[in-house]
Amino acid sequence: MTPWVKRLIAANVVMHFVVMLTPDVREALWLVPALIPQRPWSLVTYMFLHADGLMHIFFNMLILFFFGPRLEARLGGRKFLTLYFISGITAALVSIPFTPWAAIVGASGAIFGVQLGFAMFWPRERIYIWGVLPIEAWLLVVILTVMSLWAGFSGGRSNIAHFAHLGGFLGAFLYIKWMEWRSPARQFKKKSQAHPAPVKDERGASERWQKIRTHRLHPVNKEEVDRLLDKISAQGVASLTPEERAFLERVADG
Repeated sequence: MTPWVKRLIAANVVMHFVVMLTPDVREALWLVPALIPQRPWSLVTYMFLHADGLMHIFFNMLILFFFGPRLEARLGGRKFLTLYFISGITAALVSIPFTPWAAIVGASGAIFGVQLGFAMFWPRERIYIWGVLPIEAWLLVVILTVMSLWAGFSGGRSNIAHFAHLGGFLGAFLYIKWMEWRSPARQFKKKSQAHPAPVKDERGASERWQKIRTHRLHPVNKEEVDRLLDKISAQGVASLTPEERAFLERVADG
């Protein structure tokens, strides 16, 4: 497991047994959406509480165990943790108009955000439901969204915070889109479109680009460099757009 996935699982498990031994703690920390102004800490603390018994926390931590490490490795610890908490907090805020007086506990909103993040980066990855039924990550998110909408508006299984689940999806989606908007690769692209860099010696440029030290780059830039080098290998330098050439030139100069 990656560091923050391990710490989050440990924190949830410890809090679960603390609450079992001291039940009064649960009421002080759970989320009641309408009372957020009076209990702002509950936006975070409710994520570390779960229903009595082990099934609720078991399935949440199991999903975090399977989806979290790869996403944390992709984003880095700080951004992964930010996505986790933004998803959970957005889940709480989305619950305000739909279930304002419900007592909500559980990491499900944050966990749904982790699943959405995974599906956005690896949409065609196959997930095996119950270890048997294969389904691609993007389709799993679609199915969960439809199920949550149907159950939320129909009132099915009212003890489950379906709109909080959807809020977790929303929080993760907005955060990842914000990261993409702020990414160095996007800034390079904007600059290259405004000032495309000419490449006169294509063979020399290709050799120079092959020497780019990708291990020193931001993960987003590294992925883009790897993609462009594969494109050159398969189709030649002439296949690159002016923007792609400018991007490689800027990275190589850096």
